[in-house]
Parts: sequence; C-alpha cells; structure tokens
Amino acid sequence: MFYVYIITNKPRGTLYIGQTDDIVKRIWEHKNKTKQGFATSYNLTILVWLESFETRDAAFQTERRMKKWHRDWKINLIEQCNPNWEDLTETLDIIK
Repeated sequence: MFYVYIITNKPRGTLYIGQTDDIVKRIWEHKNKTKQGFATSYNLTILVWLESFETRDAAFQTERRMKKWHRDWKINLIEQCNPNWEDLTETLDIIK
C-alpha cells in the first residue's frame, strides 16, 4: 500500500504534502524530526489527512498534482474529512 498525506503544525497552519509506502515509519520520522527539511523547519508533526493507493505511481501522481493546488483547496480537502484538524496518528494507532 502507498500513501499520500498532509501534515501541519496547527489548524490552518503550514501544510506539507508527502507520499510514502511506510506511513508508520514516515510519520514517526516527522514527529521525531529525524530528517532535516521543510517539515522539520516548520515543526510539521500533525497528520491531518491521509489517502491510500494501490500503486506507487498513483500515489506519486496524486502527490504531484496536490502540490500544485491552491492552499484553499488543500484546506477544504482536510476539513471535509477532518473538520477539527485532529491528529490522525491517534485514530490510526500510528506510533508517536
């Protein structure tokens, strides 16, 4: 399984879109700031949106397309399924 996800630092805060084939490991890396980069610089540790895909290519294409979206589109997507901007790691039992 492959995943596209959005993390943030607070509701309606800075957004980062990524994709991975190991969502537990990747979110753990974000929360523990194990890799330097945009997400670490802006303290993006809250998983607010997630979608799974059958193929790496489908996830990659979705990530690339979403990165070109207007910010409002991304916020609307998040708020459709997560209106309170809750950290989905707790719901999904992802290691913190």
